[in-house]
Amino acid sequence: MFTLLTYAALDLLWLNLFAKNFIRKQVGQYLAAQPDLKAGAVFYLIFTAGLIWFPVHYIDHLLNMQRFTLRAGSLANMQLRPFTLPDPAPGEVRVAVRAVGLNFADIYAIWGLYSATPKGEFTPGLEYSGVVESVGSGVSHLHPGERVMGVTRFGGYTSHLNIDARYVVPLPEDWDFKTGASFLVQTLTAYYGLKTLGALERGYNVLIHSVAGGVGLQALKIAKAYECFVVGTVGSDAKVDFARKEGCDRVIVRGEGFENDLKNALDGRPLHIVIDTVGGRYFTIPFKMLAPMGRLIVVGSSRYTSVGNKPNIFRLLYYFLTRPKIDPQQLPEINKGVLGFNLIYLYERAELMHQLLQEIAALHLAPPHVGHVLPFEKMHEAIRLFQSGKTMGKVVLEL
Repeated sequence: MFTLLTYAALDLLWLNLFAKNFIRKQVGQYLAAQPDLKAGAVFYLIFTAGLIWFPVHYIDHLLNMQRFTLRAGSLANMQLRPFTLPDPAPGEVRVAVRAVGLNFADIYAIWGLYSATPKGEFTPGLEYSGVVESVGSGVSHLHPGERVMGVTRFGGYTSHLNIDARYVVPLPEDWDFKTGASFLVQTLTAYYGLKTLGALERGYNVLIHSVAGGVGLQALKIAKAYECFVVGTVGSDAKVDFARKEGCDRVIVRGEGFENDLKNALDGRPLHIVIDTVGGRYFTIPFKMLAPMGRLIVVGSSRYTSVGNKPNIFRLLYYFLTRPKIDPQQLPEINKGVLGFNLIYLYERAELMHQLLQEIAALHLAPPHVGHVLPFEKMHEAIRLFQSGKTMGKVVLEL
């Protein structure tokens, strides 16, 4: 990177000197032909100042814009590189990013296991917050200097981005950038899963896997807003007290005794909705316990993740071969439903996204919990922390 910037600086310096000598010559001829030397002097100063400003501004612009890029397959391939952006196109805004939120979809995209992963070199990341720097023609609801949060179909691990203005919304006045980078993906996933797909009603009994994580916590808040009884699962004892403090009625540490633990937690209550983020037996057991007309909503499968640059291929193969299987012909007999959801679907339907955000706003949810904050330059460390399963709340990178 240093070598690249050195060459760029030398090239611009040469251009600066060449152009300055050329224009000095032209200005000299202009001054000789003009009786009004004062006007000529002003003209000369303007050109000289511009020639000094341009290379300095360009190099500063180059230094300040950075993004992580890679070809899918290994976290080790991801590097922080400088880049430049054109002016925002019509309908776009440019955002100077101040915080980036991590999601499990990022890991699958980095590993090349996510079907929506772009071909070739790409920048991961689905959500961010920042400040509007400039707007393209036709954008009237956002203005330079405004604090915003947004979602993007990849491209979020960056210091700046040009983005369709429909996917950018104002940041609440009492939220900081870290909170803004923790809201959209988790809350939209939780709300769409519970309310739209799960047909959530007041007083339902709900099981939420990974209740101490980003999606889990937002799903918990939404379920409690509907006065539901919530059973949550966590991956370790260290997260139990936190989940209870956040309002979970019963907390189960996932393990060999999960089936009995879930029966005891429900204590005879019918199970109406399951939000599954884990998979495997933690899909199969709750599915069997679902009440008639109950719905199991799959929004992720964290059991496939492991700590490291690349996925554990043998673990992936084992989990794939032993994955749960549902007989669709049996569903009418048992009166249960299984649905899946990917946030990319909402990205293709901006009008639905805004409708859902209006419905979410009416619930007056507490701000999302930011559990871990690291500098943007420590993206690799943050992802490994996220892979570990030891996090609570959202993992955010700060610029």
